[in-house]
Amino acid sequence: MTYAMNRELLTARSNLYALLSRLLLQELDASLLQTLRSDTSMLEFFPNLSTWEPFNRLKISELLDTHFNPDFSNLSLLHLIPYESFYMRDDQMVETGGANPVTDMYSQYDFVVDYDVARVVSADHIGVELEFMHHLVEAQAKAQESDDAQAVTALIEAQHTFLNKHLLQWAPHYLIAAKYEASTPLYHDACDMALEFLLSDNETLTSATIA
Repeated sequence: MTYAMNRELLTARSNLYALLSRLLLQELDASLLQTLRSDTSMLEFFPNLSTWEPFNRLKISELLDTHFNPDFSNLSLLHLIPYESFYMRDDQMVETGGANPVTDMYSQYDFVVDYDVARVVSADHIGVELEFMHHLVEAQAKAQESDDAQAVTALIEAQHTFLNKHLLQWAPHYLIAAKYEASTPLYHDACDMALEFLLSDNETLTSATIA
């Protein structure tokens, strides 16, 4: 039986995957930070950030250069490794070649990693995997608009499979470590939100696959 999600839920899921992917894939830029400051609905996802005194007082350039971007570098480049293969391989090596287990599923759903833009060394970076989930949710929304029940079912199953075979197998370990390693409330809140959302979305998808 096909389970069609309402448009509001699809939009919320798509937006959260896109936001989390952006936050965990690259450093912040001035535009996104300004959006965070001015969008009260978005700030609800960052409870510690919204009450952090420097966030409301310092210039955007100072926040980026002194606080947020050094924190991102620490969590993504220096002290922690946000790649699935590092957590899943016995030798803790990052798989940068075609043998990476996520690439087959990416190809199946026409998802191409732009390494120049993403600036990652492997397709299994947490930000890329979250972007792939965003890609699948957007495809599901288009299938629902076209009343393509078969495609909707296949895309829901693909999301559920990818979460359980990939993201949920390792991302919680990284996110918990990053949450406690974070020196700013932005990344503390982002990691907390990502962890809660992945678990919640898995429940949503599990219900959809058995509906």
